[in-house]
Amino acid sequence: MSDIQAIQTRLVDDIAAAGDLDALEALRVAALGKAGSITALLKSLGGMTPDERQAQGPQIHTLREAVTAALANRKAALDAAALDIKLAAEAIDMSLPADAAPRGSVHPVSQVMDELAEIFADMGFAVATGPEIEDDWRNFTALNIPETHPARAMHDTFYFPDTDAEGRAMLLRTHTSPVQIRTMMSQEPPIRIIAPGRVYRSDSDATHTPMFHQVEGLVIDRGIHMGHLKWTLETFLKAYFERDDIVLRLRPSYFPFTEPSAEVDVGYKQEKGRRIVGGHGDDDGHAWMELLGSGMVNRRVIANCGLDPDEWQGFAFGVGVDRLAMLKYGMDDLRAFFDGDLRWLSHYGFGALSVPTLSGGISA
Repeated sequence: MSDIQAIQTRLVDDIAAAGDLDALEALRVAALGKAGSITALLKSLGGMTPDERQAQGPQIHTLREAVTAALANRKAALDAAALDIKLAAEAIDMSLPADAAPRGSVHPVSQVMDELAEIFADMGFAVATGPEIEDDWRNFTALNIPETHPARAMHDTFYFPDTDAEGRAMLLRTHTSPVQIRTMMSQEPPIRIIAPGRVYRSDSDATHTPMFHQVEGLVIDRGIHMGHLKWTLETFLKAYFERDDIVLRLRPSYFPFTEPSAEVDVGYKQEKGRRIVGGHGDDDGHAWMELLGSGMVNRRVIANCGLDPDEWQGFAFGVGVDRLAMLKYGMDDLRAFFDGDLRWLSHYGFGALSVPTLSGGISA
């Protein structure tokens, strides 16, 4: 008993005096390794008589447990001391600049959508939305587009094989005009809305994609005329391009849903291969560029929505959001808008806090 107690005292003292993990590991091997002193005592139990085993076995197992506990406690103490030394040596200099973290950006289309909403909100317009999957009545028929119109052809419009409960063909909307129909059928005049959103047409090249973004405007009220339309478009385009020298030219045109109809041209000039909107199209170095379509809402469209065209009149207009972004911010290929190229987005994208306001600047 006294020999085992002496061994325990010696080993525990040596473990407590171990100065590092290497010294502690050497003591563990010397005591508990295959050739260790405690391992030898455990092996000796096999050669003892039952009475000797009963007397010395518990003492040897107690020795092993005491040494194991002492090793664990000393290792924890050495680990804590090593961590304290490491933390003291790795102090952070808070005056150093932080590493730059990757930052996302707002897509130009989203930015321009926000700019348009800000401009038209200042003129009393609300933002209206609608489903991108439409029936052909709201997309075509209610807009006075005849059955034989080319826009209804399969090569221009994406149709679904299904029909709705009333047997009407279903399709991906080709413009946001169905939002105008839905608004006139669900809301009492006067109406002032813009309808931004995605639209779909079977077309693809540098300036056309099968999916693109469009914004349309609609005003329904009493006594509305072309003068109101022209003022609205001039005010909108001057605010959007942030120039006071925007000059419009309205050319007679034809759209089934407006009568009279007008294509709207703006003056522009070329600078370093880029179109800069502004100035009179007939001035030296300038030319005219078609920008959007517009007109007075056709009486048939008003009647199709359950309103009296003798009481209510209105105007409507539509323009591509992607094209507005290209003209203002200098992009030259519409397909790049949807490639998901991070290099393009980091160059043309906007910061998350670049919120357009009329007071702070629409271009953020």
